[in-house]
Amino acid sequence: MSSEFFRRPSLLPKLVMMVGAAALLSACQVRPLYSEAAGTGAKLADIAFTPADDRVEQVVRNRLIFLTSGGEGEPRLPQYQVALNVVAAYSDILDDEDAVGLQPGRVVVTGTYTLTRIKDASVLKTGSRRVTALLDVSSQEFAELRAVRDAEERAGRELAEFIRADLAIALAEEPQPQVTWQK
Repeated sequence: MSSEFFRRPSLLPKLVMMVGAAALLSACQVRPLYSEAAGTGAKLADIAFTPADDRVEQVVRNRLIFLTSGGEGEPRLPQYQVALNVVAAYSDILDDEDAVGLQPGRVVVTGTYTLTRIKDASVLKTGSRRVTALLDVSSQEFAELRAVRDAEERAGRELAEFIRADLAIALAEEPQPQVTWQK
């Protein structure tokens, strides 16, 4: 009976693929991004951020502080420093001056950052992220200003989520500090 099993041409490739997939998956080293074993949550809480230069950068900075510290604010003695630079740009999607009603627009918020370990000033990660928020622009000036501001804040909060994920990945690769016991 076993020799019949291997003579059937359609079952042998399937069996080989199943064994290969099982071997491949057994070698997979998946672990949570914020695992306590890596101490990523504590490392994120030890990040200080540079002061903001404008309103959109302040939105991103405040959201990052909240996301990294769990709502506790910036640390008193930070171990890491993030230099953050955020730029927002608004543009109309259609340039139709004669159009009546709502016109589509877009806000692009770009953030560049550098994660540095404070004790030895070594750069752990540099990166840039960009988020686009779409909006409908009214012909009324105040409504247009408010729509652009809301889109900047939406894009800024989303940008902070992306940057926090990048920082968590970089800090997960950072080795755990050595703990020395004293009596």
